[in-house]
Parts: sequence; C-alpha cells; structure tokens
Amino acid sequence: MFAQAVAWISGSSWCYAIVFGFAVLDAFFPVVPSESLVVVAGTLAGAGDLNVALVILAAASGAIVGDNISYAIGKFVGERTVKRLFRHEKAQRGFEWAERQLEERGSYIIVIARFIPFGRTAVTFTAGYTRGLPWHRFIRYDIVAGFVWATYATMLGYAGGKQFEEQPWKGVLVGLAIAFTVAFAIEWIRKRRERRRPE
Repeated sequence: MFAQAVAWISGSSWCYAIVFGFAVLDAFFPVVPSESLVVVAGTLAGAGDLNVALVILAAASGAIVGDNISYAIGKFVGERTVKRLFRHEKAQRGFEWAERQLEERGSYIIVIARFIPFGRTAVTFTAGYTRGLPWHRFIRYDIVAGFVWATYATMLGYAGGKQFEEQPWKGVLVGLAIAFTVAFAIEWIRKRRERRRPE
C-alpha cells in the first residue's frame, strides 16, 4: 500500500492535485482512502520530498470542496433522493444519527464529524437537506473542519517522516496507526453514547 501511495504522490508535479482530488472524492465516497493518502503525503513532506504547507492546503481545500458538493446535492435533490442513493441500512442509520446530531448539537457537529468514519458524509448530505442550516453557516464550520482535519492528518505523517527520514514507510505506519486509533476511539465513544440514550 505504501509503495502504491508513494508512486501516486511523489516525483510528480501532480502530487498536490492528487491529494486534493482524493479529499474531494472522500466527502461523498467514504471508501476513498483520503486520510491515508494525506498521512503518506505528510510523511514525504517530513522526509523533505513535499512542501508541508501545500499538502495541508491541498487536503483542506479538497475536503471543503467535497463537503460543499455533498451539501449542494442534499440541498438540491432533497432528503428522499439522498436516502434512495444510499439504501444500505448502515447508511440509513448514519443519516438518522446526523439528523439528530445537527438538531441537538448544532453546527459544530460538522467539525467533529470530519473525524468519524462515514460521519462526515452523513452530516454534509444531511446539512444540505435540513432546512435549519443555511449555507453561510455551514461553510464557516466546514472551513474550520477541513483545515483541522488536514493539519491533523498531515502532521501525523510529517512527524513520522522527520523521525524516519531514511525509512519513511515506518513513519507512515506510525501515522496511520495513530489515525486509525483516533477514528476507532471516536466511533466507539459515539456508539457507547448511542446505546445509553433513552428509547
């Protein structure tokens, strides 16, 4: 996986565009491994092959553009069409969760959901078809979410790249391990709270 990711984003003038593109796609296709790619790019930046600020900018910009595409789809096609596109039971539960979170916690859930698997997809689509969240409020929180997420993922890799300049794949493994641990911890806490909710 590391060798393939490095082949995609190193030694090419297109590397930042690839990071941007993966971050865009991940907003509405959660199977796209954008976070892993950003960690790899951060590792290469730590080893001196890429510019760390440009990696963060590319990842954040891609995340923000992708989130806004999801928001626009939710707004213009509506709830019923979105839910028909994502018919899987897990996706339906995700939308129900996102609706509840937006109602209970408000706009700041956009920032938190950036770190939850499928959570960001569910929240951005839901924010679009929910009447209570106008775009001007959504974009403010989404910019914060995009840059916090991009900085977090890039710096995980960057720290590993600095530690393992001679063997950057070790930095990638450390960065990915931390990223997955954080994501699973957030998801575990979310599910635990869901189970404690009164029926």
